[in-house]
Amino acid sequence: MKVLLLTNEYPPYTYGGAGVHVEYLSRELAKFMAVEVRCFGDQSYTSGNLKVRGFQLDATHWNCPKPLRSTFGAVQRGTDFNTAGIDAQIVHCHTWYSHWGGILARQNYGIPLVITVHSLEPLRPWKREQLGGGYDFTVWLEKTALEMADAVIAVSNETKSDIRGLFNVRPERLHVIYNGIDLDEYRPTPADDVLRRFGIDRGKPILLFVGRITRQKGIIHLMHAIEFMDKDFQVVLCAGAPDTMEIAGEMKEAVARARKLRDGIIWIDEMLEKRSVIQLYSHADVFCCPSIYEPFGIINLEAMACETAVVASAVGGIKEVVVDGETGFLVPLEQMTESPFEPLYPEKFARDLAENINLLMRDEKLRERFGRAGRKRAEQKFSWGAIAQETKALYDSLLS
Repeated sequence: MKVLLLTNEYPPYTYGGAGVHVEYLSRELAKFMAVEVRCFGDQSYTSGNLKVRGFQLDATHWNCPKPLRSTFGAVQRGTDFNTAGIDAQIVHCHTWYSHWGGILARQNYGIPLVITVHSLEPLRPWKREQLGGGYDFTVWLEKTALEMADAVIAVSNETKSDIRGLFNVRPERLHVIYNGIDLDEYRPTPADDVLRRFGIDRGKPILLFVGRITRQKGIIHLMHAIEFMDKDFQVVLCAGAPDTMEIAGEMKEAVARARKLRDGIIWIDEMLEKRSVIQLYSHADVFCCPSIYEPFGIINLEAMACETAVVASAVGGIKEVVVDGETGFLVPLEQMTESPFEPLYPEKFARDLAENINLLMRDEKLRERFGRAGRKRAEQKFSWGAIAQETKALYDSLLS
């Protein structure tokens, strides 16, 4: 068997959970089958059963509005994925960026199409800020691809429920396979050169956020919560890659406002490489994930594997990763009905985040207990080896 994985993100150009997923899934699958990854970029290498090929884009003569370049670029590269020739027996797509390529492969090459759902476009209306009218295209493309796919993988039971509510996917084609974690890589480390580089004081407790500056990740709500937090710990924000200029401006204003209220706010305005992030997880006392939409929330699993207690919003797949009162605290998020992925009471959400963070910061033994339990849960439930075996079994069922 040979599988072709189509993706936007792949190392070294990874900025989100989908890219992390494809990196580790491809590596594990390559232990027992041929795997080819086609992605956006200039990657080009082969390692054993794994072949990776990046596809670049020349848009120098494009005259379309800037927000539409992402959608037209995805269509162009999806076509290029196919004109390069396909000799795989399965095509497996990740995120809407690759769906056009998957549709073409299924229809033209006659091979089964598998799609892993890492997020759903109808549940991310704020993407219109980034894509303009291209957002309507991504919603249509996702619907078309999911409803024709031979198998759809949801990364959590909550995501499966969302798919069933939004799309006409036959029940027997809908499966749940979780994201995973490399337990050898994500583990506590004593190294601290990254902390020294950014002026983080190891002698003071650390609250950590890691993620992109986007509506989905809820970072602006975390910034508002700082007003209600105790002032005897540091707040480290590892946050870069803003979706739009508007939210980048909001973030700058929110950081400036918070710094007037307290000292010890350290903003790392870039997306760090894996080794550095693992150091931050390892030395953080509490990790906060204030997402307003999160199909799985792999960042919580990364923090747990590094034995860090978590405070996260009780949305989506986070509720299947973080066990409330055992590996961390889950903060309810009452959402608006007319705009379902914004807090109905944003100040209450901010206060509740702060209250749970303060509680953990005041109780070192509780933090340590949550950290140990988080590592144990990661080991027992989220290994990449088991996830790759589940994925292979799905491939086998399609080919048989």
